[in-house]
Amino acid sequence: MYVDAATITAGVGDSPRLVVPRRYRHDWELFADWCAACDHRALPAHPSALAEFLADHPAADGTQRRRVTAINVVHTSAGSPAPGRAETIRQLLSTARAVRLARVGERVAQVVPRLPVTGWPGGLFGRRDALLLTLAAAGLGFEEIARLRCTDVTAERDALVVKVGEGWVHVTASSGVEPVVVYRNWAEVLGFLDRYPSTQLLAGRLDKDASLSAFADSARRDDQPLLTPIDRWGHTPFDPTPLTGHSVAALAREHLAGQAPEHKRPPARRPTTLSHEKAPVPVVVDVELDQGYYDRGIAARRNAHTHLENVTDILDGIEGEADKLLAELLTILDPERK
Repeated sequence: MYVDAATITAGVGDSPRLVVPRRYRHDWELFADWCAACDHRALPAHPSALAEFLADHPAADGTQRRRVTAINVVHTSAGSPAPGRAETIRQLLSTARAVRLARVGERVAQVVPRLPVTGWPGGLFGRRDALLLTLAAAGLGFEEIARLRCTDVTAERDALVVKVGEGWVHVTASSGVEPVVVYRNWAEVLGFLDRYPSTQLLAGRLDKDASLSAFADSARRDDQPLLTPIDRWGHTPFDPTPLTGHSVAALAREHLAGQAPEHKRPPARRPTTLSHEKAPVPVVVDVELDQGYYDRGIAARRNAHTHLENVTDILDGIEGEADKLLAELLTILDPERK
């Protein structure tokens, strides 16, 4: 390991000495010097600054990847997010990836506006799948999307900030798709189900096109999965279960290929006896009871009446004791209560 005493952290002042592997020394110093000259912060560096650095220092793809690796290693060693893991940088380092994501983005821009946000259960599926496609178009992998938790996504103005591994991905508006709107549409569903865990109530709201905007900000921001499976009846798992990477990939491919299933309202359950069918004739079976049957029944009722004669008084006494205990508990919890 090499202790680089001359490392510059622009805009920070007296920065601690960084331990930089010797093989990354030249690339890191080049980046740090450029940051000092351009009045950028070198550690932690913003992905946009790294993108500008790569544009100011054109080189072969292999050289650029080595530079980004060096900058990422220094950031990771210092406990900061690696700017080279941002999607914008990954696209700069791979022309083929940038072209492929551009094509995906164009197709997503056509699909997302057509997905329903109302109606049952189409609106439920539409809201979830719109977010899924928006994240895929931003460059997140299928497994990365499947692993997202509610706390990993934050809406900031007109962009989403998504935590992926140790880095962050900024999902901005493009081609008419507004990621913040797409995210809030799904957050409204999550917030509603947090407060009212009833599929039937949610179905009524979506069918009536009732506003759910009040529930977007009340959705839990914890480690619950962001995207969950939905069955044909519109039920989500009671115990939150995330979509798998395979399921995310399948859904994305179906939508992009124009082969996504149409989610119609499930048919009502058929009655056991159809209107045009005759009800079955009950079979009457003669049962001969023995002579002591009625006598035993009368004796049992008489005994019950005798033994349960004082039950009402006992229950009244229990209720009185319960009221007394409740009053004493309220006095303990609130001494000023009289």
